[in-house]
Amino acid sequence: MRSYGLRQEFIPPHCPQQNGMVERVIRTLKEQCAHHHRIETLQHASRVIGDWIGFYNNRRPRQALAMKTPAEAFALAA
Repeated sequence: MRSYGLRQEFIPPHCPQQNGMVERVIRTLKEQCAHHHRIETLQHASRVIGDWIGFYNNRRPRQALAMKTPAEAFALAA
């Protein structure tokens, strides 16, 4: 990680709920993003994953939000 200039972060100890959420996001990232692209460089990975994170956070409907995007759910709550 250090050779790529990355910093490792840890979840709080003894917090299985957070661990499950982190593992689920990583699984979704792999299934919906990484497995659909042939990533050649760190810059390419950064762009592809950054674009996917923007999609995931703003435009991807969530079952937990009655199939609304986070932006739609937030607008309804305001």
